Amino acid sequence: MQYKDYYEILGVKREASGTEIKSAYRKLARKFHPDVNKTKEAEQKFKDINEAYEVLSDKEKRQRYDSLGANWQDGANFTPPPGYENFNFNFNQRGGTQSQSFGFEDLGGFSDFFGSLFGDMMGGAGKTRSRRSSMYENLDFGQAQRQTPQTKPVDLDITQTLNVTAKDLFDKKPILVRFKVMEKCPYCASKTGFCPQCGGTGIISEQKSVNVKLPVEVKEGQKIRLKGEGKSDNRGNKGDLYLKISIKDTEYQVEGVNLTKEIEVTPAQAVLGCKKDIKTLHGNINIKIPAGTSSGVLRLKNLGLPTKSGGYGDLNAKIKIVIPKKLSDKQIDLYKKLAELEK
Repeated sequence: MQYKDYYEILGVKREASGTEIKSAYRKLARKFHPDVNKTKEAEQKFKDINEAYEVLSDKEKRQRYDSLGANWQDGANFTPPPGYENFNFNFNQRGGTQSQSFGFEDLGGFSDFFGSLFGDMMGGAGKTRSRRSSMYENLDFGQAQRQTPQTKPVDLDITQTLNVTAKDLFDKKPILVRFKVMEKCPYCASKTGFCPQCGGTGIISEQKSVNVKLPVEVKEGQKIRLKGEGKSDNRGNKGDLYLKISIKDTEYQVEGVNLTKEIEVTPAQAVLGCKKDIKTLHGNINIKIPAGTSSGVLRLKNLGLPTKSGGYGDLNAKIKIVIPKKLSDKQIDLYKKLAELEK
């Protein structure tokens, strides 16, 4: 069978970090995903990309793959190490004598090369549950060693940015969040040939939604964890969804529980003083702009965002003096007379 250079497939160096590998995978997956690229070549490329990431993103699989050494990096035909020739892996049940075996047909869309190295670590979907609680033999190039099944893999987690407004933070109402999940196809995990669910790619894309209640005093950049809302695998593991808060508001500047809002006044209003109706998250209010006001801030207590103690932050009304866009001839004449007086 043909040796697969997983580092070359992802376009990374052999010493690449986990972050570099993940970044390269995401870039290539977006480029060759069947929803985007309809060519036949892209379908095979997408399979190779996912197989490469399956190996290089997993510490144990990567160590086993790297142990092949430099002799296998020329792309030559690959002959499995002793004990792998029949592509058959046996698992002895704890405290028993019976064994069960499986071949590459149980490995979904992965190649024979992948199966020859990692068949003992994958298994069919139907066999996984019993195997998770069993003691099994992990053939590592002729040397047997104990393997302990991993807990929830980190790559099942999803991190997504959640854009929120000041009103979202104020309302305390659940926010509907929609997100897309790409994961291994559970329908063809133990089948061969074309799968109508994933088109033979081994990957399915699913649109999900979840209601999220924001915690009080949530901050910019803070992550909210939703347990079990991430991706899942054929072993029953479920990842988590992490929502990274990004506060974007066109009306308010958010500073913790305090808000800042610009209040526009004309030069005449600033000189003579006036009353202004302004809209706040608590409702419309009327404020008095003192005569002779220049650029500054009026602090309006308890008109900000909710606090953990049950109160509210403040609203800072930032005075901004603006020139009217359209001035009549009479207004211009008055400004000229004013300018003369100021000389």
